[in-house]
Amino acid sequence: MKKYKNCQSCGMPLLKDKKGGGTEHNGQKSNLYCSHCYVNGEFVQPALSAAEMKLIVENKICESGFPNFVAKLFTRNIHKLKRWQGHQQG
Repeated sequence: MKKYKNCQSCGMPLLKDKKGGGTEHNGQKSNLYCSHCYVNGEFVQPALSAAEMKLIVENKICESGFPNFVAKLFTRNIHKLKRWQGHQQG
């Protein structure tokens, strides 16, 4: 199975996840998602859209002290991540 460097929901580098990644139903670590997005084999916020995720992540990046343009740069491709494939942007 392919190992991803970034969460395929929010784009966070998986190495930065203090919990080591999200978890599957059986307790194993997810190869795709971080612990902020995915717990026990389910998305923490299942009804979220890619556009909503982008805004959440932009706000978190800005709260960390980065300028807005950096937040926009880091989130520009969220809609291309695996979770959002086949979903409408919106």
